[in-house]
Amino acid sequence: MTAFNVVIPARYASSRLPGKPLLAIAGKPMIAHVCERALEADADEVVVATDDLRIFDAVSALGIKAVMTSDQHQSGTERIAEVAALCGWDDEQIIVNLQGDEPLIPASYIRDLADALAAQQQAGIATLAATIHDPEELFNPNAVKVVLNHQGYALYFSRATIPWDRDLFAKTQAHLSPLMPHYRHIGLYAYRVAFLKRYCQWPASPLEQIECLEQLRILWQGESVLVKIVAKTPPAGVDTHADLLRVEQVLLEKTPLKS
Repeated sequence: MTAFNVVIPARYASSRLPGKPLLAIAGKPMIAHVCERALEADADEVVVATDDLRIFDAVSALGIKAVMTSDQHQSGTERIAEVAALCGWDDEQIIVNLQGDEPLIPASYIRDLADALAAQQQAGIATLAATIHDPEELFNPNAVKVVLNHQGYALYFSRATIPWDRDLFAKTQAHLSPLMPHYRHIGLYAYRVAFLKRYCQWPASPLEQIECLEQLRILWQGESVLVKIVAKTPPAGVDTHADLLRVEQVLLEKTPLKS
């Protein structure tokens, strides 16, 4: 079994939903549900990385390790790199980045992603994707697409419809291409610590700036990104109050309240 750690970046500040890691869902703070997904995946260590003492105290009260990190990070990836340094993890240690607002990520996806990264040496980072079955999703710029090579490594990520079936899509956008599958990127990542050290030295790239996709920095630098295909895209995380209610309903249906 692959040895891996899970780091959960959790910020208190949020323009649309302030303090969302601590908001209650089905009787527990959201961050507690996210930690449970990591524990269900059999992670060797689960660490919440935060820049807010309120989150630190709440997580510590759950018996989960919390680490205070800088409030100057530009991304969750940078925050995770700081955690790896603070914890003294070696270069080959595998870390899964589980966002603190994703309480519905299946535990199996976390474990499978770590296993996929461990099974090869070409890439220092791995992520997930699922087959797109709906034309509306394929042409939605909010759904990030990824194209793979024959070995399962990413060729490109884009908000555009890629690959573009020239003959079919010029006639209609109501059908999927029969020539090859399209994949939607799922923003769960696993890294080796050595990769994180390299990543933090790279400047932002023109590709990531124009597409607003941080992962394009990796391809810009000529490094490989392994893509593990999973059965389906998991339910969306929490960005708004409406999302909070939706996620709560899903969790209540999975675990009915005891009378």
